[in-house]
Amino acid sequence: MVSIRKRTGLLICISCLMVVTASPPTLAQSLSGLLSNGKSTTATQPTATDPLKRTTPRSAIYSFLEACHAGNYALAAQYLDLSSISSRARAAEGPELANELGVLLDRNPRFEVAQLSNSQEGDTTDGFTQGVDNLASFDTGHAPIVLQMQRVNQQGQQIWLVSSSSVGRIPELSSLSEESPIEKKLPAPLVNTRFIGTPVWVWIALILLAIVLSGISELLSRGFIAILKPLTKRYAKSFHAQRLQALKEPLRLLISVIVFRACMVLLPTSALMRDYVLKLLILLFVLGAAALAMRIVDVVSDQVTSRLNPRERALSYSVLPLVVRFVKIIIFCIAILWVLAAWGYNTNAILAGIGVGGLAVALAAQKTIENLFGGVSLIVDRPVLVGDFCQFGGQVGTIEDIGLRSTRIRTLDRTVVTIPNSQFSTMTLENFSKRERVWFHPTLGLSRTTAPDQVRKMMDAIARILQQHSLVDASGVPVRFAKIADQSFNLEIFAYVLTADFNEFLKIQTELLLKFLEAAAELDISFAVPITEALTIPYEANVISRGFISPTEVSQNGRDQTAAAEAAAAVQQS
Repeated sequence: MVSIRKRTGLLICISCLMVVTASPPTLAQSLSGLLSNGKSTTATQPTATDPLKRTTPRSAIYSFLEACHAGNYALAAQYLDLSSISSRARAAEGPELANELGVLLDRNPRFEVAQLSNSQEGDTTDGFTQGVDNLASFDTGHAPIVLQMQRVNQQGQQIWLVSSSSVGRIPELSSLSEESPIEKKLPAPLVNTRFIGTPVWVWIALILLAIVLSGISELLSRGFIAILKPLTKRYAKSFHAQRLQALKEPLRLLISVIVFRACMVLLPTSALMRDYVLKLLILLFVLGAAALAMRIVDVVSDQVTSRLNPRERALSYSVLPLVVRFVKIIIFCIAILWVLAAWGYNTNAILAGIGVGGLAVALAAQKTIENLFGGVSLIVDRPVLVGDFCQFGGQVGTIEDIGLRSTRIRTLDRTVVTIPNSQFSTMTLENFSKRERVWFHPTLGLSRTTAPDQVRKMMDAIARILQQHSLVDASGVPVRFAKIADQSFNLEIFAYVLTADFNEFLKIQTELLLKFLEAAAELDISFAVPITEALTIPYEANVISRGFISPTEVSQNGRDQTAAAEAAAAVQQS
């Protein structure tokens, strides 16, 4: 069931490129308008002053293709240099030449709009004369025919047009605009019905290709992992082969994108649709590569953790997750910049804008930055690690996670306390997990009726019990007669239990205290009770102590009460 879901998810992901390419041509322009700096393959960005967007080779051809797909060939003819044609014939021949050039560019699988320069000066590194750029190359079976664009001055504006010499060679390429042998055998509706300049049968073929690749990529990824397993067992003996399964899904996406891109050459997609699909394939490829890199980071971190000494694993549980998160964020940012650069955006301008905007963000996110640096200081100084039991701000608990913003602590009540790192790093922290031994220092209060010899014997018995225990350090003076209190003789015990496990300490403490009770019972010694004993005091003693009456009066009153009681008894008997 899980494999079916994964396969369905990949199929949906690959099929998304069909949905995106089905968007109208204005989608690309709206996407390009999301960034204020716009697209640029060079350091300079053109200022669009020409209403027909002919200021760069790329914008000129892009607008030319949009006009052709909209059927407005009269407008498309304005992107051609028709100076070699007489003014009378331009109105008739211009739209026809524009239509033929549009079909030629759509049917040329090697032509990509993104390869054209988006600079006002054009491509200055192609070796051609300044103001001349290559448009496309066509293979006619003999010598290839290259069409070019030229920068001309028209009404005081520098614009890019298809050169007049290239316009004159468009009729020579008319044979390339004919239907392919496959299209001649297909029903006319599948060939004549077009969307974004692409026939319906091509859309169907692309969808079927995506479906087939969703299954083939599964087999190819399994084969690739099967090849990697022997290599990992040979060079990484402690490596678990199951961890390679995490790489399968990114590999499937990468394989699907690569194969899909290779098969696109065989299908006559239109130039605009080809541009949309290639941008989407770049996005999917970079996302797949980034996901693969993140999975590899997880595998490497697991491998590092498994090789650490058990005493150092507490450090790995605190440091490695933070490092892994930071590396993944860097990978994600690089992937975004890579996509923007591949789409033609000026990443230098974007980074410069981010640098300036980062100052404003830093001012608005002071607390977040404080928490970030607080988390870094916790990792560097290591006052506590994940799994440590500590005391903080009057509470105690176990560290569960040290994140980029906050630290989570599990208290003894099993609740989770979340503290921002900026506050937690400034607290006084007492780390109980760092102690190598536990201090055993109870105070025994002997009854005030205990004789001095009994006190000495009790101290000797306690010292002997401590010294005979193998896990107790009773060096120095382990038993001290510390104080003669109001209600007890206080014996203070000072020793260490040689264990860092608090549960084991509690067992040893219980054992020692029981032995102390046994020794006290053998010596007939009682412990002082820190409470007031309740005594029954006769009424007479109470009033005499208070001075209300004298003892003689108490005796006379007692005789009178006795006589009265005897008389009452005689009356009852009679």
